Amino acid sequence: MRAPESAAYRAGRAARWLWDRRGVWLRGALVALILLNLAPARARLLPEPPQVVQTEHPILCMHTRLVDEVEDLKVWRTLRMVREMGAPAIVELFPWAYIQPREGVYDWHHPDRIIRMARQQGLTVIARLGIVPAWARPDPRLQQTSLNYLPRSRYADYAAFVAAFAARYRDSVTHIIPWNEPNLYFEWGFRQVLPEEYVEFLRLIYAAAHAANPAVQILGAALAPTLEPESSANGMDDLIYLRRMYAAGAAAYFDGLAVHTYGFTLPPDDPPAPDRLNFRRYELLHAIMREFGDGEKPVYITESSWNDHPRWVNAVRPSQRIEYTLAALQYAESAWQTVRHLCFWFFRAPTLYRNYMDGYAFVTVEFRPRPIYEEVQRWARRWDAAP
Repeated sequence: MRAPESAAYRAGRAARWLWDRRGVWLRGALVALILLNLAPARARLLPEPPQVVQTEHPILCMHTRLVDEVEDLKVWRTLRMVREMGAPAIVELFPWAYIQPREGVYDWHHPDRIIRMARQQGLTVIARLGIVPAWARPDPRLQQTSLNYLPRSRYADYAAFVAAFAARYRDSVTHIIPWNEPNLYFEWGFRQVLPEEYVEFLRLIYAAAHAANPAVQILGAALAPTLEPESSANGMDDLIYLRRMYAAGAAAYFDGLAVHTYGFTLPPDDPPAPDRLNFRRYELLHAIMREFGDGEKPVYITESSWNDHPRWVNAVRPSQRIEYTLAALQYAESAWQTVRHLCFWFFRAPTLYRNYMDGYAFVTVEFRPRPIYEEVQRWARRWDAAP
């Protein structure tokens, strides 16, 4: 029979057990110490003096995708790479649903950090405001709606949000795009597309925004290039839509026009035609502006691009994409006198789409510059120019 262990013996055995496992404990403590030091560091950015964009071509602009970015470091790194490419401006979506999650309650953390970091990098921000919060949509038990659905009874709420945004960022954001591609059934909340209704919407926004910040520039439309006829359930031809907007008096309610113009598989010098979607379709939109005496109003092409995805029917080869992009920039800069920026969709996404959309990126998810980035950077900063 085994004799009972004394308290001193048990204490000594426990001490030997701890001593024998000292390596395990030390390693664990070291890992914990490293993690504790890394976690806050990942959220902190070292202070940096304000930067200036070095560019020979200020028309260049990028559409960023920071709306879903979680880490400040990635936001900062994205904006730094935009600056280093030579683009002095960005377009960014700021969702109403994120900023005003409850009626009367604002959370400005997301736009504050993006706009603060953009200013530090010397970048101008063109803000696109959209995505309807749940409280501004019908009760889902009574009516199922999309995130783009805004009933007419809530137009004033959206206008108040735009006014609050314009007032908060009066010193840092001077250009605001209310809504996106309202000529598409999907973007208009799966409702009938009516240009006259968008003009009514724009009128309320324009008055509220300018009351909050007289210097703000409201950009109208940002129409999707499409050939859908007026009778279509999917949307409306952008030329028809813009003409009807002007006929309804829209000119008084926007300070500049936002335009989307994609090249698809066609080169940038492909001539415009009403039945053709190409880069120079903008010229047909501008002809409508001149028709209504609005031809001197500034234009911001907030989405444009060619795609080099290897499996999409509307894509081009990577070398063609580079050639077409550079030619488009040169053409717009020389021929389109009222165009202030040509913004390319899109700079970088936080994660892969795993479809043709990945073919629009200028920079990979891992922040590796693609050839399109390097060639546009070389052009914008004139690195090939003789000293």
